[in-house]
Amino acid sequence: MQIPIPATEDVLWSPTPEGFRSGFVALIGRPNVGKSTLLNQLVGEKVAITSPVAQTTRNRLRAILTTATAQLVLLDTPGIHKPHHLLGERLVQTARNSIGEVDVVLALMDGSVPLGRGDQFVLDLLKQIRQPVLLGLNKQDLVNPEEQQELFNSYQDALPEAPLLPFSATTGDGCSALVEALEPLLPLGTMLYPAGTISDQPEKLLLAELIREQVLHLTREEIPHSVAVQIERLEEDGPRTAILATVMVERSSQKGILIGKGGAMLKAIGTGARLQMQKVFDGPIYLELFVKVVPHWRQKPGRLAELGYQGE
Repeated sequence: MQIPIPATEDVLWSPTPEGFRSGFVALIGRPNVGKSTLLNQLVGEKVAITSPVAQTTRNRLRAILTTATAQLVLLDTPGIHKPHHLLGERLVQTARNSIGEVDVVLALMDGSVPLGRGDQFVLDLLKQIRQPVLLGLNKQDLVNPEEQQELFNSYQDALPEAPLLPFSATTGDGCSALVEALEPLLPLGTMLYPAGTISDQPEKLLLAELIREQVLHLTREEIPHSVAVQIERLEEDGPRTAILATVMVERSSQKGILIGKGGAMLKAIGTGARLQMQKVFDGPIYLELFVKVVPHWRQKPGRLAELGYQGE
């Protein structure tokens, strides 16, 4: 399934019901609170990669959810954390910039554990903005019912003016109520994208992210945060799509881990990525991967700009 990109004439001439609302919603929170999982759950398709590794999301991507009464353009942002390199600084800046550019902010928290200092930092940022804020407590499927109210209270006390919405991005429980709470906060307006659109991210970005997702799942130690993926070539030959990609790391030892004994790790990464790509794109996928060492790429402004990490 190709990800549809809106054409200007489609946007201008899409019929819109009376009282329809449309606008932008930023998903803000610490790393690994389930922002990407929620995005995929709401639109019903894989538009963002997920991983148990923190700081998975690097790009601010848009997913589009269209209901009978509203269109929500959802911005999945990098997790807000204390950065340790230039890439980290740009990711946090991307998330913070998103707050001022949207109609509504959805503050996502891991509602299965008590409020922490990182959560409090995020909520303190949101106290200073003019947009409406909803407080979403994810991972309710992991909460002991006897502890639920105490957890609710700790978050509600931290941001009393924000409506509190418990849900599970994994099971989908509570997600409909979340959408129903967001819709009335959007401005009245026409559809921003044709009704069938679920994302506006370029195909190359999604393909690169699907490869990086497999690296996150299959490797450990320092590898995940030191990896970037660049799609060098994308060609469609009849029903088959041929993809050439470079997996970038910072050290030779990391290259050795990614390739693995006899190329076994790189083969596993490629196999996993192809399976995911075939769920998103029609037809068979031919994927060729290369691993390249670029020392300290996370500290190089030019390289970060080339990979799309602008901090904007």
